Amino acid sequence: MDRLVLLLATLGPIGRKLPAPGTFGSLVGVGFYYLLLAPGAIDPAIIHSAFGILALLSIPICGKAARLLNKKDPQEVILDEFVAQPFVFLGVQWPAVLSVHSVCLVLGLGFALFRVLDILKPLGIGRLQHLPGGTGIVADDIAASLVAAPCLWWICANLPLS
Repeated sequence: MDRLVLLLATLGPIGRKLPAPGTFGSLVGVGFYYLLLAPGAIDPAIIHSAFGILALLSIPICGKAARLLNKKDPQEVILDEFVAQPFVFLGVQWPAVLSVHSVCLVLGLGFALFRVLDILKPLGIGRLQHLPGGTGIVADDIAASLVAAPCLWWICANLPLS
């Protein structure tokens, strides 16, 4: 069971083998979000609800992984970035007529906004990581994503996307 927890928390080898594991965990989150969104078969509200459930499930997984690794917020535990990243896209309107270029631009902006806020942890986001166990590991990432979401929404509303 401990091996499964570590496998999930590190997204397999991504968290353990790559440099800047949090960035790669976020990138996997963006990619997975796009795969679910791209065919247009899954409503973004359903995707976000599923990631909300995953975020709740990730709390005990990340907490257990931190205990197994004997660290408060291990760098290799990147499940928190993976589950938080898609919340940046809350409120983004994804019309079917958006060009591939525009979709990539929005995904890239959302990724960048999240990473900056996750790294800098402004506006009290940093205090959330001091919550106990898995709650602290996941909460600061969710908060960074939710702070980035209205920024991305504003950018999208003011960019000529087509």
